[in-house]
Amino acid sequence: MTEKRTIIVMRHLQIIALLVGAGAAVQPMGAQSLATPQLARVAPPTRDPNSPGYVAAKELPNDRTPPVNVDGNFVLGQRHDADPGMAQALPPKGTVIEFTMNSSKSRLYPGIARNPNTFGTPDPLNPAKLVVTTSHAAPYTRKVAVYVPKQYVSGSVAPFMVGTDGPDLLLFSALDELIEQHKIPVMVAISIGNGGGDAQGSERGLEYDTMSGRYAEFVETEVLPVVETEAHVQLTRDPEARATMGGSSGGACALIMAWYHPELYHRVISYSGTFVNQQWPYNPETPHGAWEFHEHLIPNSPTKPIRIWLEVGDRDLLNPNVMRDNMHDWVLANENMAKALASKGYHYQFVFARNAGHVDRAVKLETLPEALEYVWQGYSSSAR
Repeated sequence: MTEKRTIIVMRHLQIIALLVGAGAAVQPMGAQSLATPQLARVAPPTRDPNSPGYVAAKELPNDRTPPVNVDGNFVLGQRHDADPGMAQALPPKGTVIEFTMNSSKSRLYPGIARNPNTFGTPDPLNPAKLVVTTSHAAPYTRKVAVYVPKQYVSGSVAPFMVGTDGPDLLLFSALDELIEQHKIPVMVAISIGNGGGDAQGSERGLEYDTMSGRYAEFVETEVLPVVETEAHVQLTRDPEARATMGGSSGGACALIMAWYHPELYHRVISYSGTFVNQQWPYNPETPHGAWEFHEHLIPNSPTKPIRIWLEVGDRDLLNPNVMRDNMHDWVLANENMAKALASKGYHYQFVFARNAGHVDRAVKLETLPEALEYVWQGYSSSAR
């Protein structure tokens, strides 16, 4: 046996040992097994916001969210009561227009899917690189919901937010309340459904986890023109009047949109952002996917004109796949994001939520109005 082959076999044995230790169903190595190892789902541990290496943060009592005009790091209490404006879950007072988009009409995203009950396996020479053999071309239909507030004046140019994993009725409800209270500008919200699936090899994963400007370009060239036609609105071209928002991979996507196209977006909200190594296909320019944000991109790049609000739960995700590359801890990733943003002087607010899981609904009901107020700080309606 050659030395190279010996190394490969040892890597395979190490991967199998990791899978067995994690409770995975292991099959013999081969073409089929490249796509099928699965891990048993284990509840993530509860992380302490005062852990070594985490950012110093201000502890808040149960009935408090961070001030809307203060940068920095905050810890929410154990109880998550809905913001008064969100508690009744009333339907939006504005108009909601819905339409669908078909992959056959898309130049940028013609559609892919991964076979059911398959995932992938680490490259034996690079555990940070996932090999997926069961992803293939596949059509999709996505839903788009557009919220137009009752205060919108026909023919005027409107600020707007783009949200992932739509439709997001909680966002529409929060905008209703805050616009009426004159706490944020009168704005349109565009809540875009994903193309299906999740993680590497799926259409959603391709859209949200890819470290490039493609998704922002898709929204700009293929979604916004349809929104203006279907909803009878005019959308601003001013990046100061445009925001992005999402949760999980959609949260990473929200920052990816602004990072690669700061001439389009300056404001970002992320819940449980997937700032981890989940990009596929593998890209040697960003070999660690969205983990690169806090590892290299933010520290090594000039500060961009982006204001960001980000949140993570104390029971957020930890290594829910086979890679075991030490780049799949959502809490650590978001803690690292706060460090990186602070070191470069960004306007950011980081919220660590106790007693909270991944994209926790109770936390969103509690914090979304505050997050919206924070991220729209400094907006001037005179700028276009």
